[in-house]
Amino acid sequence: MSDTVRQDTLVSLLGGKRGAFDATAPLVVFVLTWLLTGNSIAWAAGASLTSAAAIAAVRLVQKQKPRAVVLGLLSVAVAVLIVLYTGRAQDILLPRIVSNAASALVWAGFIVFRRPLLGLIVGALLGQRTHWRLDPALLRAYSLASWVWVAMYTLRVAVLTPFWNSDSDDLAVIGGGLAQILLSWPLLILCLLTSGWIIKATLPKDHPGLRHPQVPADAPAPETTAS
Repeated sequence: MSDTVRQDTLVSLLGGKRGAFDATAPLVVFVLTWLLTGNSIAWAAGASLTSAAAIAAVRLVQKQKPRAVVLGLLSVAVAVLIVLYTGRAQDILLPRIVSNAASALVWAGFIVFRRPLLGLIVGALLGQRTHWRLDPALLRAYSLASWVWVAMYTLRVAVLTPFWNSDSDDLAVIGGGLAQILLSWPLLILCLLTSGWIIKATLPKDHPGLRHPQVPADAPAPETTAS
């Protein structure tokens, strides 16, 4: 991202390796169980939900945020219920497609309303709240960099949807599972590096950096957030 914001801190806030593992492991378990049991959706669904519950239990013991843990487990439960209801193994990908499409729309919407989420996240990490929005250069840099995240979520939808629509169960489940793995942690790192490069390239050379917004003298007071 920048030498003013630790990459590992930002990645952790956005999910990080642990979040990528927690989101991907139940899907991998589903695919492997589906293959080993002769394409049994019931066994695959049960194994996937069991693995998600085990991961949630471990995270709670590790003092992870309960809300994040519960949401992760709930997302797997929803996917499993969909698969059991439709009887289509490839529907395990549907919640991921929908959630990534929603994320793309949310990130794009915040950019349009001049509140790029990347700026809100980094601003929170730096203790600036929305002070950075008063700096036109920073606002522009965060807005341009946030489009990279829109592209990441859109790419996931574009790649996973054909697998979900495939008439071949093997291609849909195995191919979709492999694609999900490649589109998780590796893509997140690439997105982070790219957005960081865009911010650095966009800011004027004489700009003091993310920690030091240049606020015009006649700028209004920064917004405050409820505690």
